[in-house]
Amino acid sequence: MKWNYTIVLLLFTIFFWSCSRKSNPSKSGFISEEGQASYYADKFEGRATASGEIFQQRKLTAAHKTLPFGTEVRVTNLQNKKSVLVRINDRGPFVRGRIIDLSRAAAQEIDMIRAGIVPVRIEYKKR
Repeated sequence: MKWNYTIVLLLFTIFFWSCSRKSNPSKSGFISEEGQASYYADKFEGRATASGEIFQQRKLTAAHKTLPFGTEVRVTNLQNKKSVLVRINDRGPFVRGRIIDLSRAAAQEIDMIRAGIVPVRIEYKKR
């Protein structure tokens, strides 16, 4: 009987330890994701974003599938280590493997205009 309680206690401890590690942000307080970034085509200039804001290529904004509007995100081009701080104001991208769509101004800051799509790391504070 004592043996069963020990196993249950051990499993219980492992379960809660693993859950807490998955839900905690990194030691710096930031969460990061890696994937591909693209940038908006010029045809979206002046159109309403999902947040209701009018899209402007010259602003440092971006689209993300799930982050709350207004979230500030650091985007780092993993090919050249250049980074830019953007604000989420739209939803997307809806292409497999892509994690963020940037405005042209943001894409220029990290030198991705020629490539069009680059590997990036995004970092943001957990709310």
